Amino acid sequence: MSFYVTTTPHHLARRWAAHIPNNEAVRSLPVDIRDEGQDYVLTAYVPGMKAEELNIQIVEDVLSIEGTIGQHEGEYLMSELSAGAFRRTLRLPAALNADKAEASIENGVLRLRLPKAESALPKTIKVASK
Repeated sequence: MSFYVTTTPHHLARRWAAHIPNNEAVRSLPVDIRDEGQDYVLTAYVPGMKAEELNIQIVEDVLSIEGTIGQHEGEYLMSELSAGAFRRTLRLPAALNADKAEASIENGVLRLRLPKAESALPKTIKVASK
């Protein structure tokens, strides 16, 4: 089974972000996605975020996740921790049932259960014998 997820290539996103001041750059959110038959399950690290700080939207087969991970304050000798705004838009291989989608955050890990729409699930057709 083929599984395609379309997104902005990371090498292009990095070049684009390099031309924007660090505090204004919108980063991509790395995710893992599994196909579990009737659902897709997405996992992403969102350290220190609360549920109300995320904006998650589903339109047909497109999932969009936006938010802001804690901003760094003051001067640093070294700053490697991710901070600032992020946005991720993914086109999944099947339409989703947004009404039954579930999202939770536990210990800085976002987990989305995205049920496939009825129209995207396989149907069994009974063959009549004569």
